[in-house]
Amino acid sequence: MHTTNSALDRREILSRPYYIFSSGRIMRRENTICIENEKGEKKALPIEDVDSIHIFGEVEMNTKFLNFLSQHGKPIHFYNYYGFYSGSFLPRSKNVSGDLLVRQVEYYLDNEKRLYLASSFVEGAIFHMLRNLRNYPDTEEHMATVMSEQAKLYEYGTIAELMGYEGRAREAYYQAFNVIMDGKFEMRKRERKPPTNPINALISFGNSMMYSTVLSEIYKTELNPTISYLHEPREKRFSLSLDISEIFKPLIVDPVIFKMVNNNMFKEEDFDKEVDFCYLSESGRKKFLKEFEEKLETTLKHRRLKRSVSYRTLIRLECYKLIKHLLGDELYKPLKAWW
Repeated sequence: MHTTNSALDRREILSRPYYIFSSGRIMRRENTICIENEKGEKKALPIEDVDSIHIFGEVEMNTKFLNFLSQHGKPIHFYNYYGFYSGSFLPRSKNVSGDLLVRQVEYYLDNEKRLYLASSFVEGAIFHMLRNLRNYPDTEEHMATVMSEQAKLYEYGTIAELMGYEGRAREAYYQAFNVIMDGKFEMRKRERKPPTNPINALISFGNSMMYSTVLSEIYKTELNPTISYLHEPREKRFSLSLDISEIFKPLIVDPVIFKMVNNNMFKEEDFDKEVDFCYLSESGRKKFLKEFEEKLETTLKHRRLKRSVSYRTLIRLECYKLIKHLLGDELYKPLKAWW
């Protein structure tokens, strides 16, 4: 199905994320967010226009500003020197549901219920991996391996076994990247800490942005982001965001990477390379985020809702589907792109 950026979706989502790369200060000025860089240049943002804030530079702020964001329910996500997610300031949620929290925990503690949800996230992820592979020639061998792991999805007894199937499927999928991108950037294997080549750097940065984007959408619902099913809930991370991100990484992040690499949109200066690592430079991050946001804002006709929705809205709809499942209203089925 042909997708477009429509006025309808812009009316539906009036606010958008803001990415701050320069160092300086960010403060409240009356009912606006005031951003001042090191040169003293200022920019004012109406609070209503802001969906979330992503900070990549060294920015000073005070409690007055944080209280202002909290009143309006606007999260901030922080990233380290290399552009990877460090943490978030999430205002106190206004969408609190004790009943749903109890249900989330119940579904985590019940092994059968947890395995169903965990396998559903993997099912959605593998479906979109195969969807990407079908769009490119000479990927049949990789598809066969992914499909063999897909066939095992309901032959498990533990989360560890399920993650093993997902891991082997994803490994075969990543091996196809050299074919998809015609060898423009070589990736021998997936390396995360640290990424050692441009493709690994792009995947790591893109996945990090997907994580914080999903977290922002979870925050707008009654779900607790710390209770998850595929990934183990742990301190210092919002693991439900990791779960839901599995579905959307191959649907959103990877096509952006393929498009940018195959259209020669990156230059040498877009990467910081050393002997043992490779990261996106500021110019590279800005280029990626421009395409990433365009992808998130792209709209399509939802076959069930009968109206146009953006890719970003699809993420929140996935959260609502999970809520309905937890409350016993409707069986959860992962998103599988039909367009």
